[in-house]
Amino acid sequence: QVQVVESGGGLVQGGDSLSLSCTVSGGTFAAYAVGWFRQAPGKEREFVAGISRSGGSTFYAEAVKGRFSISRDNAKNTVYLQMNSLIPEDTAVYYCNLLGRPTDWGQGTQVTVSS
Repeated sequence: QVQVVESGGGLVQGGDSLSLSCTVSGGTFAAYAVGWFRQAPGKEREFVAGISRSGGSTFYAEAVKGRFSISRDNAKNTVYLQMNSLIPEDTAVYYCNLLGRPTDWGQGTQVTVSS
């Protein structure tokens, strides 16, 4: 069973940066495309960013394009989400999961951006 663990969240001010990590275990990491998702209070979970198996292709939701950057280190079984120019609307619990064949959701990591 593939498992994901998110980390790196916190409380920051608007305009600050934050880097999240997603560690994947229990499978062949390099075989998975991986995505970041978020869920704000009272809203449904939404896609944020995705990265291909090799890391050669990345894609983003319009709301974060130009501010967030996704990357991966296949040697460390880890996907990262670098978040710059954070705004209060980015406040949410952030989750990662496999794309195309999702596994159980992890607990996520809370990101809170104050104005």
